[in-house]
Amino acid sequence: MINKFFSYFSNDIAIDLGTANSLVYVKGKGIVINEPSVVAINQKTGQILAIGEEAQKMVGRTPAHIVAIRPLVDGVVSDFEVTEQMLKYFIEKVHKRRFVLGSRPRVIIGIPYGVTEVEKKAVCDAAKNAGARQIFLIEEPMADAIGARLTVQEAGGNFIVDIGGGTTEVAVISLGGIVIAKSLRIAGDKLNEDIVQFVQEEYKLLIGERTAERVKIGIGSAFPLKERAEFPLRGRNIITGLPEEILISDKDIKRALEKSVKQIVTAVKTTIEETPPELLADIMSKGIYLAGGGSLLRGLDTLVQQEVKIPTKIIEDSTTAMVRGAGMVLEKLDELHEVLTGVEDMEPPR
Repeated sequence: MINKFFSYFSNDIAIDLGTANSLVYVKGKGIVINEPSVVAINQKTGQILAIGEEAQKMVGRTPAHIVAIRPLVDGVVSDFEVTEQMLKYFIEKVHKRRFVLGSRPRVIIGIPYGVTEVEKKAVCDAAKNAGARQIFLIEEPMADAIGARLTVQEAGGNFIVDIGGGTTEVAVISLGGIVIAKSLRIAGDKLNEDIVQFVQEEYKLLIGERTAERVKIGIGSAFPLKERAEFPLRGRNIITGLPEEILISDKDIKRALEKSVKQIVTAVKTTIEETPPELLADIMSKGIYLAGGGSLLRGLDTLVQQEVKIPTKIIEDSTTAMVRGAGMVLEKLDELHEVLTGVEDMEPPR
């Protein structure tokens, strides 16, 4: 009865609380928020100045006492209070167009595979303090598979590789559960760091991570491109201390990313080696599905397919697959509640 009362005044939501970006799905409406997971804080006063897109604009452009931080590291909460404020911002933004007195929605939040009970509790506590009345957690590979409309509740193997900002999740799913999975802390952010380090070592040029990300998106690849591509890079020469501009090629960026990309492919291979034969037969038929922003790296699907000899495809609209999957569970909570991962203080769906 109480749940029905609150549901009249609140929009139930699903949240992809990512290291790089956070997305919010509202029941019956779809994705309504897609903003960077960044919070700008005045260190002198402790005041939060901006969250999301506004905070992202401040990165690298603020006075010393104002810092723009990411409250999540490798997909888990690193700053509890700031994460709580960010969740509160999303919940209030969803409800700002309605007359809501103390809105308390039910919330589904995606978490990386294999996080500890302490890390799960940190997410739940932050969501509760931000105003959620009931919290459900779903592991990211499971949400991706549901978002890709794979038959996760049937007795058949589904292979998902989610390459986000902080982590890469490799999982085999069957009968509504994760059969085998690996999580490695090599993903989009690490690829950006690789580019920063490569440019510094090879060209003695100091660039920021946002510039590195633009280069990665512009000409980054895991497989040789058919046509040569170049990208202008502006930064500070670490020898002269003066500004400098260079042209960097796609071959350079591929070389910069090679080590990290190889580790992702190795994780896929290892997971395949440990997959039960019957499920592997299903996977060979269905193929491997790539999700997350990192899956958009040019030629990654081609490289994986070449290395493991299994058809590999990128999920349609791969950057939103996780939150769409969580949203689909939210829409059919009674039917799909078994795919959620249990926590001690989680109430059963009503």
